[in-house]
Amino acid sequence: MTAQQPVAVFDLGKTNSKLFVIDGDGNVIAERRTKPVWRAFGDIRVLDDAALFAWMENELAQSVEAHGVRHVTFSGHGCTFALIGDNMLRHPILDYEQEPPALVADRIDTLIPSFSETFSPRLPLGFNYGRHVLWLADRDPRTLEATEAILAYPQFWSWKFSGRAVSEVSYLGCHSHLWAPLADDFSSLVDGQGWRSKMPDFAAAGSLLGTHQVTLGDGSTVDVCVHNGVHDSNSALFYYRSVGFDEFTLISTGTWVIIFNQACPLNALDRRRDMLANVTVDHAPAATIRFMGGREYDVASDGWTEHISIAAIEAVIAKASFALPSFAAGGPFPDFEGRFDGPPVSGEDRAAVALLYVTLMTDLSLDLIRSENDIVIDGGLVKAELFAPMLAALRSQTVFTSANPEGSAFGAAALVFRQAGLRPFSNETEKVRPANIKGLENYRREWRRRVEEMHSRSPNATLLKEKMG
Repeated sequence: MTAQQPVAVFDLGKTNSKLFVIDGDGNVIAERRTKPVWRAFGDIRVLDDAALFAWMENELAQSVEAHGVRHVTFSGHGCTFALIGDNMLRHPILDYEQEPPALVADRIDTLIPSFSETFSPRLPLGFNYGRHVLWLADRDPRTLEATEAILAYPQFWSWKFSGRAVSEVSYLGCHSHLWAPLADDFSSLVDGQGWRSKMPDFAAAGSLLGTHQVTLGDGSTVDVCVHNGVHDSNSALFYYRSVGFDEFTLISTGTWVIIFNQACPLNALDRRRDMLANVTVDHAPAATIRFMGGREYDVASDGWTEHISIAAIEAVIAKASFALPSFAAGGPFPDFEGRFDGPPVSGEDRAAVALLYVTLMTDLSLDLIRSENDIVIDGGLVKAELFAPMLAALRSQTVFTSANPEGSAFGAAALVFRQAGLRPFSNETEKVRPANIKGLENYRREWRRRVEEMHSRSPNATLLKEKMG
């Protein structure tokens, strides 16, 4: 490729799927969005992949015509896979937010490898996508028998556009139960189920896989180079490394808040708190903690999308209204259902409590992952104006936000440019000025006291005061 050729990046989230066209100077020159459709398929929910593919093909053709795009790649949300055989899907792509029936779970969960091998905690629903592969095998063994390749979600789209099936380590290493990070190899689950032959050869994220023929409006065709996709949060981690951050903590935000701190030793990870090891695009384990922060904010705020003022924040702090975990599955408090405590709130005040909740959950997670270095915040929560300033006020670390919060898309593009020896991106992060909010420290102290008391009632609890020393 040349420095003049833009890259089309499909950044495929659970809730929103986006296309970014990024030129050789690292600028976004076009952007499109859609919402993937998750539909009923008998008693389960699956992706309408045909509808999403049609949107992607149409948008790619327009990008080729309007911007001269000749390269395409993919960044994909976690926990999702595709089973391919005879050049087709052997089963529709599962929605990861559904739990196998209890009797099935009892059978398949005995097959899960130990945390010390995979550094993947046993999570509910399909958060460990190896568990959902086991579920499909249990539902109908013929599905796996007919499967030639088990593909991670970004690799499904790379295959769909290029025809070449490959594996990629950042996605396999994302709490799937399928990867053993210290061995840098597939886990005992893969070999125990006889799946190794169904795992395609590895290709690096961003590497060239083949071409896709795009038909233009005048009937002519253009071949577009198709590059291997990448796990979205790991893509963001690569992006910030590519612009000069070294020892730092990344807070990648969207439906999930995913916090990476490679300075945290793996033996500090507590599987009961949704702590795990991700694996970078270059095969290095990365200590991680996560909770479904974007989803929790939507639920706790009752879908609030408007501005939240400092006055509203200070008002709910003064009246001692709290939100306590958890408003979605997973996270450091998996045994509890989210609730409000203190005087009732509604409207902007309820949204203020929800934003405080997500901020304090992030702050707590940073302590659990032993974060003491610089912090970079990427993704959707950057747009919540007070999130980063409130977090900066609670931390003794320097906090940065990205001038463009789409780090996963930029990372995917950077991986493609890296194949050609190009580095078009520069560090455009901004240092966050801490918010001056009356009563915030005392509110944090009381919120911590309440969640510590709550957590101490969990049958498998490790008290926060023990964990944070």
